[in-house]
Amino acid sequence: MTMLGAREGTLSGLRKLVAAAMARDLRVFVLPGPEIARAHRLDLSAAGLQMVASPRHASVLLVVGDMPPTLLTAATVVYAQMMRPRALFVLGDGKTGALPPADVRAPLSPEGLVAGVVQLRDAFAKGAFRTATSDFDAPALGTRIEYVCPMHPEVVRDEPGDCPKCGMTLMPREASSQRHGAGHGDHVGHEGHGTQDGQTAGDDHDGHGQHGDHGSHHEHDDDGGAATPGAAAEDYTCSMHPEVSRPGPGKCPKCGMTLVPRSELAEGAEHGGHGGHAGKHTAHPADRHDASTAAEDYTCSMHPEVSRPEPGKCPKCGMTLVPRSELAEGAEHGGHGQHGGHAGKHAAHPADRHDASAAAEDYTCSMHPEVSQPGPGKCPKCGMTLVPRSELAEGAEHGGHGQHGGHAAHGHGAQGNGGGQGSSGHGAHGGDHGGSGTDHGSMDHAGMGFMSMVEVTKDLPRSGDGLPMEWIDAPFGPFFPGLPGGLSLNLTLDGDTIARAEAAAMSDPADLLPSGSMTPDAFAARLSGLVPLAPMSYALLARRAIEAAAGIEMPDGAARSRIVALERERIASHLNWLALFAHQNGLEDLAVRAASLQLAVAWADVAAIEERGPALRALCDRVRRVPLLRARLSGVGRLADADDLRGPVSRASGGTADGRSDDPASVALGFAPVSTGGGDALARLRQRIDEIGQSLALIAAAGSTAAPAPVETGAVSGQGTAIVETPRGAATLQVTLEVGKVTAAKISTPSVRHLALVPALCDQQELGDAMVAIGSLDLCPWEARL
Repeated sequence: MTMLGAREGTLSGLRKLVAAAMARDLRVFVLPGPEIARAHRLDLSAAGLQMVASPRHASVLLVVGDMPPTLLTAATVVYAQMMRPRALFVLGDGKTGALPPADVRAPLSPEGLVAGVVQLRDAFAKGAFRTATSDFDAPALGTRIEYVCPMHPEVVRDEPGDCPKCGMTLMPREASSQRHGAGHGDHVGHEGHGTQDGQTAGDDHDGHGQHGDHGSHHEHDDDGGAATPGAAAEDYTCSMHPEVSRPGPGKCPKCGMTLVPRSELAEGAEHGGHGGHAGKHTAHPADRHDASTAAEDYTCSMHPEVSRPEPGKCPKCGMTLVPRSELAEGAEHGGHGQHGGHAGKHAAHPADRHDASAAAEDYTCSMHPEVSQPGPGKCPKCGMTLVPRSELAEGAEHGGHGQHGGHAAHGHGAQGNGGGQGSSGHGAHGGDHGGSGTDHGSMDHAGMGFMSMVEVTKDLPRSGDGLPMEWIDAPFGPFFPGLPGGLSLNLTLDGDTIARAEAAAMSDPADLLPSGSMTPDAFAARLSGLVPLAPMSYALLARRAIEAAAGIEMPDGAARSRIVALERERIASHLNWLALFAHQNGLEDLAVRAASLQLAVAWADVAAIEERGPALRALCDRVRRVPLLRARLSGVGRLADADDLRGPVSRASGGTADGRSDDPASVALGFAPVSTGGGDALARLRQRIDEIGQSLALIAAAGSTAAPAPVETGAVSGQGTAIVETPRGAATLQVTLEVGKVTAAKISTPSVRHLALVPALCDQQELGDAMVAIGSLDLCPWEARL
């Protein structure tokens, strides 16, 4: 047999042994989730499948039943994460969407599961390796373009724009076409290059200014740029590539820098570019300031290799271009009170002037402190948000060892040593600019290298403790272990605290009447199939609504049989939830025991249920006595107001609303609502445990499990409404009959209301507590899409 997910290689020798071992040890990842498999009476362990929590550890992807297209799309990401050899095992007639064709397909039943596992073992033993394999691809595995701030990588947008924190233009990068929950995250690269770190090849500087897209580096000369007479005036070369020689001005063919007269380059080398020469700095192009050229040359303060003849935006970071003369002057005056050998004195750097009286009114840019205006706004040079100069000055003053905001000696041969004279005659600036000198090309001065913490954190949201932190969006689902399959959570994390939360059913809305009209039995079967976690409850809801529209009264025997079926499903549903909840909290023994009893009860008759009664009551008593559960759940996810709640969630908060209270047949069997106070996750656990015992008593009193009879409505017309207390709360259905067919339907389910509780329930809660609180609600994404 050929497996589409086989590993490349010849099936011989050692590989045969490996294939045989894998055939015996089938590790399965279940979609939409193990709770759906149990709801279909599938005992995966008994069939020889070992469930795992991550697709990376699975060799089999098991798809149970018909999944909506949205979930099928997410399933392709899960399949792509599995290691080869891998197999796709589908139970039922559902479509596989963008997934590959099923390696094994079997009926959706316990018998179909067993037969399918036999085929799986044979498939692995014979087809785990083959000589020719093909890559799996799907639209969900493609890429999309998102936009990120180069200064604040946590800022990510789907459309171009400016960073809300610093005003820089957002840069495009590639990301996966969809975002998935934990374990199914984006693989992000850079546009056109596919690199994971988001860097383009053109951004990899070699440290020597050699760059294929440098742009023009205009040369500036302090004395006006007069060239030495003679041959040198005609020989132009590159300061980075002296082997280049041209008879006149131009661009370097290797790096794009502006060529300079070789005589100037030689003179600069002779003087070393240090103070002591009379008025010329030619060692580095950035030291030459030609006013006539600077007026036409615009560059970026973050990327000085960018050169444009007119104002504009930096193509790399989006900052506003500034005249190179201003940038060069800022570098030359970078914090020194005197410049040895130069005629006259340079004014102190604007960042060195701290006028406390004016700081409250004076707003400046942390990247360009020479900018000043009396109120908030944007920097006209780089577009960053202006900050009060007092905050910037305070950050610089406390910037460590008395050094002003990252100022360093500027590399004219001086080693700033806290107030002494530099070796080349450059006066130190009041002793506050210590530290090693940098070369002339360095931009590490206060106007460039310093950004105060006030500026960095001023736009950040404050946590409950008052600390500003970066918020991180963390999606969970739709196949996250411990949460119901199909549930999508989008959490915004403030550290380990939930700042915002959203919950939704990650599946397509279901159409109750896809064909416009349906017979009563077909409508009941469709509604039952749309909610696999409570099929009997919704089939009964449909039948009762149709009977109300047709004016049909149920005999007492049929009513008691329906009660037995409903309460049996309630027990099985609560056990199914308990298995999932115990797994979420690390109680694997409890999870296994609850799952085993759920499978035993789900379709049992009254005698078998009564036989399992002692085991069920023992499990309930055990849950009540587990000290770890009391300590872990007490006080978590507290809900005080029961008015807007439904089912066990409401009754765990002290409510008494229960749809069975209005059912004469249930009341005749001795039903009365049970309610648990507390309103937290522990109370919701105990409420469901108490309801298991209550359902056992109702089943014993009813004593009948006859199958529901088909609804015979004839050709009547009318409207009817019914309420059924499902395992998660009261569901209401209104139907319209026209000549014996259902032509309109409107439904209300408890999970829709409970999904809306998630934001308030998670607000300012630690992530672990929030996940437990969500799990305690017993949300059903299949109900929420109705």
